[in-house]
Amino acid sequence: MTNTTATLPVLARWPGLGGWNLYFLAKFLLVALGMLDFQVLPNLLFAAFLLVPLPGTWLRVARQLLAVPIGVALFYQDTWFPPFSRLLAQPGVLDFSWDYLLELLGRFINWNLVGALALLLVGYLYLRHWLRLSTLSLLGLVWLAIGSLPLPGAGQVPSATASATAEPVHASADNATLDSWLEQFFTREQARVTAFPAPKADEQPFDLLVINICSLAWDDLSAVGLRDNPLFSRLDVIFDQFNSATSYSGPAAIRVLRASCGQSSHAGLYQGAPEQCLLFQNLAKLGFQSNTLLNHSGHFDNFIGDITRQQMPQPGMRNTDFPRALVGFDGSPIASDLDVLRRWWGQRKGSAAEHVSLFYNSISLHDGNRIVTADGGTRVADYATRANRLFGELGTFLDELERSGRRVVVAIVPEHGAALHGDRMQLSGMREIPTPSITHVPVGLKFIGMGQPARIEPLRVTAPTSYLALSELVSRVYAGLGQQQALDVPGLLTDLPTTEQVAETSGAQVVNYQGRSYMRLQGQPDWQPIPEERP
Repeated sequence: MTNTTATLPVLARWPGLGGWNLYFLAKFLLVALGMLDFQVLPNLLFAAFLLVPLPGTWLRVARQLLAVPIGVALFYQDTWFPPFSRLLAQPGVLDFSWDYLLELLGRFINWNLVGALALLLVGYLYLRHWLRLSTLSLLGLVWLAIGSLPLPGAGQVPSATASATAEPVHASADNATLDSWLEQFFTREQARVTAFPAPKADEQPFDLLVINICSLAWDDLSAVGLRDNPLFSRLDVIFDQFNSATSYSGPAAIRVLRASCGQSSHAGLYQGAPEQCLLFQNLAKLGFQSNTLLNHSGHFDNFIGDITRQQMPQPGMRNTDFPRALVGFDGSPIASDLDVLRRWWGQRKGSAAEHVSLFYNSISLHDGNRIVTADGGTRVADYATRANRLFGELGTFLDELERSGRRVVVAIVPEHGAALHGDRMQLSGMREIPTPSITHVPVGLKFIGMGQPARIEPLRVTAPTSYLALSELVSRVYAGLGQQQALDVPGLLTDLPTTEQVAETSGAQVVNYQGRSYMRLQGQPDWQPIPEERP
C-alpha cells in the first residue's frame, strides 16, 4: 500500500507542453495568415502524446527525442506543399546546377514570416514566466477542432434545380461526385477526334509553325506587366481560356502533338495513340513535311524522346550549332530563338516542299535560366527581361515571314506557366500541382500572306478550350484555303470544340467543377478545394 501511494503523485503529475508551446503557437500564427492547412486530429494526438505523464527520466527523454521527427513530419503535412516523396520521385532534380539550387533555397525564406516568428519567439520567452502557455495552446487546439466540425448541409453538391437567381454556393463536392464527373469527362473525350479533309486539288500551299514556349501563362504576364504586349497585339486570333492540361514540359509537348483527339489522362499519354490523334501525321497525309526544332538539347527528362515517340523526326539542328544566348537551369546551353528560327527559315525557303509543318520548342523562359554576358560569363536575368527579349525576337521573325511573301500560319502554344509568384501550396517556380494559374496559357495564331485585314486587336475565342480546338482550327484553315483569295478567319472560329478544365501531372489532378477548383494528390483518395488566394 505504501509503494502505491508513493508512486501516485508521479503518475498524476501531468507535464506541460514546455518548448512545444512555441511549436503550436507558430502553427496558430500560420493558420491565421492562411499559410497552413491545419490537420486537427493529428495535432491533437501529438499534443496528447506530449502531455501523457511518464515515470522515469529516461522515458521522458526518449519521448522528446521521438517527438522531434514526428513534429517535423506533422508540420510538413500541415503545409499546402505536395508530399515530400514527390520531390524524391523527380530524377531531374539531380541535374539542377548549383546556382539554381541556391536560388530555389532562397525562395523558402519569407522575410515577413521570419519577422513575425521572431516577434512570436520574443513574446513566448517573455510570457512563459507569467502565463501557463500550455493552457493557451490546448485552448487553441480545441478552438480549431470546433471550427473544423462540418456545418449542417456542408459538403453537399448544389442541386442542378436550384434557382438561377440564388447566390452561388461554393460547398465542397464529395469524392464520389468528383470521381464520377472525371470518369465521364474522359469517356466523352475518348470519342472526340478532328476530321481532317481529304487532300484538295485546288489548295493554296501554306506552312504551319507551332511555337511551343515553356513557362508562359497569363498569370505570369500579369505578374510582370506584360499582359498587353506588342507581339500578342499583332496576332489574328487569341484563345482567352485555353487550358494546357498539365504543368510539365514533356506531357505538354505530347498533348500538342496529339491535339487531334480529345483530352487523354496523364497515364494515357505514355501509351500508344491512334495515328488519327497525331496532328502532324494528319498534316503529313495532306502533304506537309514534318520538322522538329529546339533551342536546347532536349536531353533533360528525355524531352526529345517524348517528341519522337509521337512519330516526329529528330531535330534538324542542334543547340550547339549556335552561340549561347542563355545557360539553362541544368547548366546546358540555350540558343537564341531568333537565331534558330531564322536559320531554319532560310533552309525552308530553299526547299522544294509545298507544305512544311514545324514543331519548335523554346525554353528561353524556363525558371533558373541565366543570360550569357559579352565576356562569356552569365548573370541572373529576371522573367520580364527574358520575356521582352523573346517577344522581340518572335516579332522580328514574324517580320521576316511577312517579307517572304509565303503563306504561313504561326501558332504560339505555351506548354504551361512559370508559376512566378507561387501560392499557398507551391513555392515560386514549383509546378507539381497544375493549378489554373499555371495551366491557363495564352494561345494565339497569326495568318501571314492570307489576305487578312489590318485588325485593331485580335479576334477572341472566349469559350474554355484546349488542344482539340487548335487541331480543328488547323483543319478548317486547310479546308478554307481553296480558290478563295482571303481566309475567312471569323467564320473558322465559329463553334470550335470546347473542353472542360481538367489538368494532371503524375502527382496531382485538378478539376474545375461548378466554378470551383478541386485537387487530388497522388496516393490520396480525397479531393479537396484548392485554397483561394487572398488579395
